[in-house]
Amino acid sequence: MQLAAPTFSSGGRIRRNTSRSSAKGRPVRTQADRADRYDLYQNAVQDPDGDVVRVRRMYERALGGTPRLLREDFCGTAAFAASWVRLHRENRAWGVDLDPEPLDWGRRHNLSKLRPEQRERVTLVQDDVRIARTPKVDLLVAFNFSYFLFKQRAELLRYFKRCHAALKPRGLFAIDAYGGPESMEKRQDRRKCDGFTYVWDQHRYDPITHDATCHIHFEFRDGSSIQRAWTYHWRLWTVGELRDLLVEAGFKTTTVYWEGTELATNEPNGIFRPRRHAEEDPAWIAYLVATKEA
Repeated sequence: MQLAAPTFSSGGRIRRNTSRSSAKGRPVRTQADRADRYDLYQNAVQDPDGDVVRVRRMYERALGGTPRLLREDFCGTAAFAASWVRLHRENRAWGVDLDPEPLDWGRRHNLSKLRPEQRERVTLVQDDVRIARTPKVDLLVAFNFSYFLFKQRAELLRYFKRCHAALKPRGLFAIDAYGGPESMEKRQDRRKCDGFTYVWDQHRYDPITHDATCHIHFEFRDGSSIQRAWTYHWRLWTVGELRDLLVEAGFKTTTVYWEGTELATNEPNGIFRPRRHAEEDPAWIAYLVATKEA
């Protein structure tokens, strides 16, 4: 069996633009030299504290009650799992990822910040998400578009079926997706963060296969940079395709949570609400939630 790539996939040599020397000719460590790409990723891309509250509300709206058992697929550094156990003393989490490197980083930087009793409620599993075995959970998430790594329909359907089987009789599966005309263009988007610039590089897109290659770069104030800190080779799935596959995998309902827009600026406002239809948008992010009910 071909194993799934991890969320934090690096598809090539990481290039650090770090050539500096002092007046005396000694090498000078730049900001890129000192930076930790996992830490940069978490600060630029992830919002685990916001996401755990968001998905809990999605569960409560869809199924009632309160979820306590979570599985985070493609968990990487397990930031979401760590936030989940901090949310409530009865919450437990299992994180699954194939790559030992981010799991180890997560243990040292995320789980280490938890109180001892909180750490006891997190279990990290190094395995392929399609074959990993964990206790059945109330809530299963696969975020950061990680499942886009499954490019073939049959492959993604098999994964969704595994997710359905991993849930309790009343369970919820949550994923995110992105799209729009701008997602099919070769382009770079920059965003200022605390002390660095995050660069999303849509390097290649094939309109026939929907295959895409994307990179993440980080640029610093001293002129240094980390080029291709992260690289992704995946398929850009549409919402319609994903909903069809979720139903085929056995899920009873699917709901799209669409992001709202600030009227004054016409920019995304970070508020996601259930929508059956949406206006044309050049670039969007959405959540899809699917329920399993006995």
